[in-house]
Amino acid sequence: MSLSSLMTAVVDDLQILNNNLQAVVGAENPMLTSAAEQIFSAGGKRMRPALVFLVSRATAQMAGLKDVTPQHRRLAEIIEMIHTASLIHDDVLDESDVRRGKKTIHQLYGTRVAVLAGDFLFAQSSWYLANLENLEVIKLISQVIKDFANGEIKQASSLFDCDISLQDYLDKSFYKTASLIAASTRSAAIFSGVNSSVCDQMYNYGMNLGLAFQVVDDILDFTQSTAQLGKPAASDLVKGNLTAPVLFALEQEPKLREIIDSEFTEEGSLDIAIDLVHRGGGIERSQSLAKQKGDLAIKNLQCLPSGAMRSSLEGMIKYVLQRID
Repeated sequence: MSLSSLMTAVVDDLQILNNNLQAVVGAENPMLTSAAEQIFSAGGKRMRPALVFLVSRATAQMAGLKDVTPQHRRLAEIIEMIHTASLIHDDVLDESDVRRGKKTIHQLYGTRVAVLAGDFLFAQSSWYLANLENLEVIKLISQVIKDFANGEIKQASSLFDCDISLQDYLDKSFYKTASLIAASTRSAAIFSGVNSSVCDQMYNYGMNLGLAFQVVDDILDFTQSTAQLGKPAASDLVKGNLTAPVLFALEQEPKLREIIDSEFTEEGSLDIAIDLVHRGGGIERSQSLAKQKGDLAIKNLQCLPSGAMRSSLEGMIKYVLQRID
């Protein structure tokens, strides 16, 4: 199952989005525009705006609308801008040199421009958000920007901490990944004018899909090569960011705690730690966790009418999970 096949139902919507994104960024500052264009064109999957359009079309059908509204389209653009801004800032904080196999913005333009480019996109998206004039959606998406910061602070304050719980990890994953997806799928339903229980289910769908996505990403950090990932393998573990596979393995492998406590100062200790994560059942238990979140997301879609949009939304879950099969 390919992502492009799941997006067939909204391929025209995504084409309009791509054309609009360049215009939305504006031409006020050539360097910022150039930096933003670089990341908008850096092979992004456009998964988040596709989810906005799929939920928009499924819920618009329920509400008897003939097409998606201009608000739906602007929402998709705002979500992609916020996501892009968070990636630019993430790469600065993580000192990542490569994103999707290409040089990161701060590598190309320097940290100062990268920080400003991210700030610019956050500010621009906030301005467009305010112009949608829907208080519920403004509150939802403003919370996401706060959640990003919260997630980064939680992560920075718990590096190399072997005592963080699985719930701490899920909270951080919600802040950093699932919050944006949940807010965007709920906002899409709000703009269609469907009832609050459908809006709630769309929020939960986005949250569960986002959590599954993050757990899968954290598994791949241990099971794929640097070339496959487009970034260094086991990069989170090296920096002391302990994810689900590590937390599960710590329950079985006491030696893993010793190595993490030493912050990989001894030569070869990282390779031993990776091996212990595999031996301690960290990968299998994380796979079960991702599938559990995926199953919940499938249930959240039962309120939608059968058809191409719902099938694609279900397919998104399968697409995320098939990366670890």
